Amino acid sequence: MKKIAILGASYLQLPLVQKAKENGLEVHCFAWDDDKAVCKDIADHFYDVSVLEKDIILKECKAIGIDGILTIATDICIPSIAYVAHNLGLTGNSIECSLLTTNKSFMRQCFRENNIASPQSVTVSEFNAKDFESFAYPLIIKPSDRSGSLGVIKVTSLEECKKAIENAIQVSFSKTCVVEEFIKGKEVSVETISFKGEHLIITITDKEITEEPYFVELAHHQPSAFSEEIKNRIREVSYHILNATKVENGASHIELMITDEGKVYPIEIGSRMGGDFIGSDLVQLSTGFDYLQAVLDIALNQYNLPESVPSAAYSGVYFLSEETEFLLPVIKSDNQEKYIVKKEILSHGLKPAHSSNDRSGYLIYKSPDHKIILK
Repeated sequence: MKKIAILGASYLQLPLVQKAKENGLEVHCFAWDDDKAVCKDIADHFYDVSVLEKDIILKECKAIGIDGILTIATDICIPSIAYVAHNLGLTGNSIECSLLTTNKSFMRQCFRENNIASPQSVTVSEFNAKDFESFAYPLIIKPSDRSGSLGVIKVTSLEECKKAIENAIQVSFSKTCVVEEFIKGKEVSVETISFKGEHLIITITDKEITEEPYFVELAHHQPSAFSEEIKNRIREVSYHILNATKVENGASHIELMITDEGKVYPIEIGSRMGGDFIGSDLVQLSTGFDYLQAVLDIALNQYNLPESVPSAAYSGVYFLSEETEFLLPVIKSDNQEKYIVKKEILSHGLKPAHSSNDRSGYLIYKSPDHKIILK
């Protein structure tokens, strides 16, 4: 029986653990043992260790004799996975790639060095007005190494900038943040798969986000409604980003901003499957492509990259928060419309969405011929 190591044990990893079990794999799961570790009782073996403790994980994985290691939808696991894979000779991405695809400061520098058009930006570890005197407001402040929109905010003045930088540095693991000029447009994500340096774009996802100054995702829809001309530009930029950040193996999730003029600007890339049910659910619903099976097979070095993936249906997810209170009766209702695949209330009480952690539930849909609009 082959053995697979999965980093993380929250609901984000649950579909991956279940898929691994369906494949008859022996599952070894590494994460803190807390009330969010829902995979603890499903995995064959559970290790109460932080996913950041790469040397401890390496020692355990070496003793176990794992055949592959991976995660989905979780950025903080990526450097540890690359470290273990590198040291055990397993299929994965390089340590350099893991840093370029999790640290926004390194990412921005990589984009500049590879002539990928990006907003003007600077990395800072403290507030100093001189660092961005040449910048034009509004600005976006982001922790260098966090996800889920945590600490991300738009600012329009020096006073707001100071407060936002101090907050972003506080929540950053590296105690740094990125300050960049704001690009106005519509946001998409690009879901990709790579094996041995060859890449395939699976689909493009349209996003709905909160009103400014926060940018929390409230809905995702596949396939994108953009024209083929724009989608071709999106694909071109995405392939450039994958190569520049040295992605070789596995899933990637690229976020881009499309301006009214049709220009494509990178927001960031994660060398892992998109969260928010994008990778675990929406991709297979809209294309028929088994994304979870693909990332497992790649980690085990037993994959054949397809030439293309067709769009077969429309799928999407809506998230419940104060901004989307209109979803509450639909999610609560005992009468389930035929387009609803899955729905759940995760916590009671609705909060304004300042990060992904503030969302209280979700609804996933699939439709054969049109996007489902719930307003």
